[in-house]
Amino acid sequence: MLSGTATAAAEEAPLTRRTLIQRDRGLLWHPYAPLGGDAPYAAHGAQGTRLSLAAEDGSCFEAVDAMSSWWSAIHGYRNPALDAALLDQAGRFSHVMFGGLTHEPAVRLAEQLAAMTGLDHVFFADSGSVSVEVALKLAVQYQLGRGRPGRNRFLALRGGYHGDTFAAMAVCDPVDGMHAAFPAQIREQLFLPRPPAARLVGGVLRADSSEVAAWIDTLEAMVRGHSDELAAIIVEPVLQGAGGMHVYAPECLAAARRVASENGLLLIVDEIATGFGRTGKLFASQWADVVPDIMCVGKALTGGYLTLAAMLCSSRVAAVVTESPLRALLHGPTFMGNPLACAVASASLELLETSNWQQQVAGIEHGLAAALAPARGLDAVKEVRVLGAVGVVELTVPVDVKAASAAALDCGVWIRPFRNLIYTMPPFISSAEDVATIGAGVCAAVDGVHG
Repeated sequence: MLSGTATAAAEEAPLTRRTLIQRDRGLLWHPYAPLGGDAPYAAHGAQGTRLSLAAEDGSCFEAVDAMSSWWSAIHGYRNPALDAALLDQAGRFSHVMFGGLTHEPAVRLAEQLAAMTGLDHVFFADSGSVSVEVALKLAVQYQLGRGRPGRNRFLALRGGYHGDTFAAMAVCDPVDGMHAAFPAQIREQLFLPRPPAARLVGGVLRADSSEVAAWIDTLEAMVRGHSDELAAIIVEPVLQGAGGMHVYAPECLAAARRVASENGLLLIVDEIATGFGRTGKLFASQWADVVPDIMCVGKALTGGYLTLAAMLCSSRVAAVVTESPLRALLHGPTFMGNPLACAVASASLELLETSNWQQQVAGIEHGLAAALAPARGLDAVKEVRVLGAVGVVELTVPVDVKAASAAALDCGVWIRPFRNLIYTMPPFISSAEDVATIGAGVCAAVDGVHG
């Protein structure tokens, strides 16, 4: 139920919120949705793990956010430390250009990221997609600096997703991804099969050893056959997100690291969705004890407050670019290193480091495993899987997004299914009660719509 204050506010202006949704329709595009499509809900408040929402008829209700606002709000909403960091920096200055200038929030955040990742150099970007663009550009500049101008293509994974900008689209799944409508605009890259699935058993990700060996053979053969044209291998480590919430064998990631090193390629890991504790490790690369050459982070970087991402790289990579004729990394967003975003991100990382996030994520993992278990007995369910603060119910049929979302909301849970997946990535601060509520909402969505 809504709090007293939220209820009063909701009762004061239901018509305003109904009108807001009507004003939105046909005016605003929403992600992967048509103009004038299904009416969105209107958010008019958020606190902790709860969203305060209004439907098109003006009715208001509260729901547990099972999505962390697309995997970013790990500390929940209106966190006092993050609010304070934002307001404090706004009282100093909100933005200055990063060309020719620097500032303490950017330097402090870069120092924190370098210490957390073991990578020495940081480039701030506006979004996760842009950080991937920068990573790909850096890999090409690296190979150019090594005297290998022909090495300008990438080896990626089927089932992968790295963003919606053009170079990022090119390394997403070319067939089953969301970008098949742009073949003439996207450079053709090379793709490995989706790595074999792994399942969490006793805290260890286990996969079929023969399938893993066969996949590694394919990796080695493809790199041998194309090493003269490849700049880098790019992967989402261990968990592929928007490409299907697929958990794969860490041995495959370790093999990618080895093969890249043996053949003069760079390894790029896209930790935008997986970084900062989501899979139970601080970074998902740690499931394979892998240190990449280049890493992209975003989403949870600011705790969901502001858009910010970063590309990090090793000193070895940076030195080649610095010593090349170009010297600079050829990219420079207007809002690069935005002080507000950097200040909040720094506070978010401090919260993460001082909290017991490992225990929080382990508790969510245990709670989701129990709460989603009933879905296994439903006819439409292909598989249920849980890793860290990620719970996935994979269906045998495409999900009815509108009906499933409404069924979960009837249980007080906000979800956003896609393809054949009804899944959750809760905020790390979610209580055991929150997790149980989320599990019940997900199961109700499956059973009530597809059961």
